Amino acid sequence: MDYPLFSLEGKRALVTGSSQGIGLALAKGLAEHGAAVVLNGRDPGKIDVASSELSAAGHKVTTAIFDVTSAEAVRNGTEAIEDREGPIDILINNAGMQFRTPLEDFPVDRWEQLLTTNISSVFYVGQAVARRMIARGRGKIINIASVQSELARPGIAPYTATKGAVKNLTRGMCADWAKHGLQINAIAPGYFKTPLNQALVDSAEFSGWLEKRTPAARWGNVEELVGAAVFLSSAASSFVNGHTLYVDGGITTCL
Repeated sequence: MDYPLFSLEGKRALVTGSSQGIGLALAKGLAEHGAAVVLNGRDPGKIDVASSELSAAGHKVTTAIFDVTSAEAVRNGTEAIEDREGPIDILINNAGMQFRTPLEDFPVDRWEQLLTTNISSVFYVGQAVARRMIARGRGKIINIASVQSELARPGIAPYTATKGAVKNLTRGMCADWAKHGLQINAIAPGYFKTPLNQALVDSAEFSGWLEKRTPAARWGNVEELVGAAVFLSSAASSFVNGHTLYVDGGITTCL
């Protein structure tokens, strides 16, 4: 059965930080719905492995190796994609990092790295891609926020700060760019089984706490984020703007 509202045929999607985890799952999901996907990361080896996986499944995939924490690299990288392959219709700002330690001991260099990776990259890539989307009068931007856009937990205050900023930058992008035909929204994942969270997944104590804290009583699987990404990437969300969609098993309902 065909569902044209959710079709991504003829669209090109750039997914940052897509060599593994959530980024790779979202790229694969968009490809399964017809999009040509551009995988981005800094490690050519990891990106090549991810690209081979998608190609073997019959998907349209190319790669773009550039550092999203460098404004100049982002400008050059996104221009190269559009000049070589054509318009970027969908952008998923997924690149991010985590570092856990008590706030009173948090190293300044790690603070600055988190800010650059988790929020500056969203601005750099969002602005570079949006400039061309504005000229075309259309485009979809999805920023990856987090339940930590709403919640806090000991040891991750700087991460929480960056993800709160992603949520509000999404609103700001909407305020500036919706009038040009762009839809800019965010997906806020709860606790998912990813390489970033592997230490927590392996902790019986933390997993036990999470199962009690989350109404769904379990970790999320990255494939469960695909539906939200397809919705926000497709014509089905043509009047959804500046919104943060929580995919979290209900954990934010129990503040």
